[in-house]
Amino acid sequence: MPQARAYTIAVLAGDGIGVEVMPPALRCLEAAAKRFGFQMNFRHYDWGSCTYYNKHGTMVPSDWKELLQACDAIYFGAVGDPATVPDHISLWGSILLFRREFDQYINLRPCRLVPGVTSPLANREGRDIDFVTVRENTEGEYSSIGGRIFSGTERETVIQNTVFTRVGVDRVVRYAFELARSRPAKRLTSATKSNGISITMPYWDERVETIGKEYPDVKVDKYHIDILCAHFVQRPHIFDVVVGSNLLGDILSDLGPACTGTIGIAPSANLNPTAKREDPNWCPSLFEPVHGSAPDIAGKGIANPVGMIWAGQMMLEHLGEKEAANAMMLAIENVLKEGREAQLRGEGDLLTPDMLGNGTTEGLGLAIEKAIEAVSL
Repeated sequence: MPQARAYTIAVLAGDGIGVEVMPPALRCLEAAAKRFGFQMNFRHYDWGSCTYYNKHGTMVPSDWKELLQACDAIYFGAVGDPATVPDHISLWGSILLFRREFDQYINLRPCRLVPGVTSPLANREGRDIDFVTVRENTEGEYSSIGGRIFSGTERETVIQNTVFTRVGVDRVVRYAFELARSRPAKRLTSATKSNGISITMPYWDERVETIGKEYPDVKVDKYHIDILCAHFVQRPHIFDVVVGSNLLGDILSDLGPACTGTIGIAPSANLNPTAKREDPNWCPSLFEPVHGSAPDIAGKGIANPVGMIWAGQMMLEHLGEKEAANAMMLAIENVLKEGREAQLRGEGDLLTPDMLGNGTTEGLGLAIEKAIEAVSL
């Protein structure tokens, strides 16, 4: 008999609304696993959170890497509680640590206009929004190289270096070209700021141009980040695959979902595309929502669980469970569409406040779970 498909998933709910959106998302994954004949074995960890830091003085235990390497993927809620732990400590001690130690050099963030979610953009004339942001995830502007001298004096000096390597730039640009080639539009947009940042950004442009010669079938655009942000708002329908450095990609991948209606539904994958499970130095990939810990609404039970659930859908796709991933995506779309239609009829209020409703985290999550069990493919 063929061996049953089973996956071990490290679950780190983290802080704020991460703790609230994780349970319904896990139930959605369990529903998909049950329906499509595989097992999800969840290993829950309380570290990678500010709560853990406040108890132990560190974001992770000494054996964190071995614990995560024993898993097929990492499912991460959110990190951050700036009232008790400075953000640079919490992020560099958890999510940024994971990205670098596991060389998760691709940050992949889809941006889609999902049925039932109203875009704040006017005069779209029915044009669709469906693009992917590919962000360099391990170097660039988010380096740890630099320092501070003469602190507290008039000579106080602070330096932080941006680091672009050929390996780092080439692999993310080539990944983006391959992704663009696989999509119908075959269009790649490169984010830059080479008119103001005169060393690293021209180098980025050079590598995009050089690698682009290997992909004559892919149309390439180049925009400076300021006008690119304007185009995201004014004509998001023209984009297909957008690639950027760590900082520029970070900015764009938050702006994009906001243009489709709410950052609450946006997922994110931190990928090491070349990692092999049998490798003794296995580097698992990590999946998380974009929204962060949102301390302003934490504890109210109104956080949108879709970003967490959609991140789980991306995880299933990464693990090779394509049919289950398709069912999860269709369930999300159907529930949001039906929720919006019911809202307009005054017959229900399933959608959470970020989608102009009065629904709850649990209520929306349960509806998607039920839809996964019943959706027709």
